[in-house]
Amino acid sequence: MEKRMTTLNKKWISLRLLLLIALGGMASVSAYHRAFAESDHEESKPAETQAEAAHEHGAEDEGDAVKHGEKADHKEKGEHEEKGHEDAGHEGEEEAIIIDPQSAADMNIEIVQAQQQTVQSSIPATGKISLNKNATAEVKARFVGVVKSVSKAQGETVKAGDTLATVESNDSLQVYEVTSPISGTILTRNANVGVIADEESLFTVSDLSSLWGEFHIFAKDIASVAAGQGVKIEAAGGDLVSEGEIVSLLPIAESESQTVVARVEVANADNKWRPGMSVHGDIFTSQKTVDVAVKVSAIQRIEGKPVVFVESNGKYEPRNVELGLQDKEWVEITSGLKAGERYVATGSFVVKAQAGKAGAEHAH
Repeated sequence: MEKRMTTLNKKWISLRLLLLIALGGMASVSAYHRAFAESDHEESKPAETQAEAAHEHGAEDEGDAVKHGEKADHKEKGEHEEKGHEDAGHEGEEEAIIIDPQSAADMNIEIVQAQQQTVQSSIPATGKISLNKNATAEVKARFVGVVKSVSKAQGETVKAGDTLATVESNDSLQVYEVTSPISGTILTRNANVGVIADEESLFTVSDLSSLWGEFHIFAKDIASVAAGQGVKIEAAGGDLVSEGEIVSLLPIAESESQTVVARVEVANADNKWRPGMSVHGDIFTSQKTVDVAVKVSAIQRIEGKPVVFVESNGKYEPRNVELGLQDKEWVEITSGLKAGERYVATGSFVVKAQAGKAGAEHAH
């Protein structure tokens, strides 16, 4: 029985040797001797122990294979993730979009050239339109008496020297004319037939072709405001806009608001401005001419950064820019855009929306 087992073991070792030759080429002679040494050692082991050894050897081979597979999978996964990051980077880039001229016209997209502009620093102020006291007259009777006739009504336009009413003097009982000292519009009328004319004004006449804009200047801004500075005036809640300059700063502050009134002369030849209207003003305190400026309406923000859409042959490219000085109309571009380049001045929000739509479609 023992001799039979020895023969079987030697046959099994021969098969192992043939397998090694097939897989890795000729094994070294030492491997051959080692195989027989193991066989002599294994002959003394029980069959169960030999089976366990064979199982452990197979497990080691399987473990090596698993480790090799995991390493390959890990490498493949890393390459895939790296490629994914590269793709994600391309997806995040803003690309130019194409809008045909007719569509651009339908969307009211206005294209202009970036150019040199004067940017003005300003201080905001609020106020109202009032009468120009230098062009307003209070018309009174020269002598106390009774009003005998009235020939002009409130709102009528008169010329200097026109008769407004007649009054009979109490002293002389003579009737004399009350005339307008200036040309203008009758704003108030306090004269009626039978009324006693005394120290009260009978009429108020004002030349409304020149008015005042009175703006309240806070203490923190007073040092920056002076006579001669230009002012842009806008009607509150309306489309009226005018320009003028400060003619004077009142020497007394208003006790309630602690503001000083800056008085601006407002041209009103077309009679669109009316005394009592509330207005906003921008008082220009300084100005600077910059090399490149765009309209404020051209600036959009993408991912929190300011951009301008540059147009070339129907392609609209979002260009990152850096901003400098700014007023209500213009903003200086310190980098990212050159003078002469064409940009979207009006309708930039529409182009931004089109770019976002194109990006979403590209992502899908």
